[in-house]
Amino acid sequence: MIGAILLYFDEVVEVRIQGSNVFFKTTSSNKYATIDGIKLDYSSTIREFPDLEVNPDWKGIAIERFKQKIKSYPDEMSRITYIIEDLKKHGYKPKYIQRQGFRPEEYDG
Repeated sequence: MIGAILLYFDEVVEVRIQGSNVFFKTTSSNKYATIDGIKLDYSSTIREFPDLEVNPDWKGIAIERFKQKIKSYPDEMSRITYIIEDLKKHGYKPKYIQRQGFRPEEYDG
């Protein structure tokens, strides 16, 4: 298990990876949610996947593609690095990374 703590303006977002499963938790919620509950911005999603522009199920397809992308990485460290780098493009600031329940370390990537 590996996790990361990121800041998005005044909100703290925690990302946790167990195998190929990704879980998110924010300061406004008290429990972890799977990637299926992630909020996606339509314009950002279409920029990433232009073929979904006229598809009424654009969100479901984008989430499935994201899941497949996560599974394509060989280990948890490469998965969390991908997620952090992807979220940085959207204004998230990585602060800490935590491996196997040990103390969080400042993220320097």
